[in-house]
Amino acid sequence: MSRSTETELPPSAVAADDLDRAVQLAVTVLREAPPTAWDGKAGSLEWDCWETVEHLSDDLFAYAVQLGPRKPPLEGNVPYVWESRRPGGPANAVHADRAAGPGGLLQVLEASGALLVAMVRTMPPQVRAHHVFGVSDPEGFAAMGTVETLVHTHDLAEGLGLAWNPPADLCTRVLARLFPDVTAAADPWRTLLWATGRAELPGRPRRTTWRWYGEVRG
Repeated sequence: MSRSTETELPPSAVAADDLDRAVQLAVTVLREAPPTAWDGKAGSLEWDCWETVEHLSDDLFAYAVQLGPRKPPLEGNVPYVWESRRPGGPANAVHADRAAGPGGLLQVLEASGALLVAMVRTMPPQVRAHHVFGVSDPEGFAAMGTVETLVHTHDLAEGLGLAWNPPADLCTRVLARLFPDVTAAADPWRTLLWATGRAELPGRPRRTTWRWYGEVRG
């Protein structure tokens, strides 16, 4: 299977550059958090802010390795060991060294993001790999990584007392790629928060269950 960096995507597609942009924006915002704030809860999640960054890093890592084998699995995950370090904590393969402090934690996030960015850039568009929300292609995994980054940075910003308002075009593209069941609203970011169970919209109560659809649509 050849791997090429020359694939052109339609303008509305989610690209590796979108994912890279989301991760870099997130890291830039999270660097503003005071060092003592990382043990607090991340928004409405049950995890603290440190664990949530580990979880996000783990998501990006997991998507990268899922695309990695020459024949990516279509019926399950690449069998790394994912485990929690405390009851109720996120089950990760990726954990940051606490001795490295918040700066080291954000390096882990940036590195995991770079792995997925590189994989999306180099994989041919016909590659398919398993995800619980549908067998997907490199664009789909870029979109998934972007959604994870945008919404978990929202959770973190709430817990850390930071402002986070990502670019509307990123939100529009991931909504179009992963949420075909969601009707667009005037504010794409607020729509994405609603689609992922984190906000209300006029006439639309907050979702108590949600999912995305990673399948490739012809």
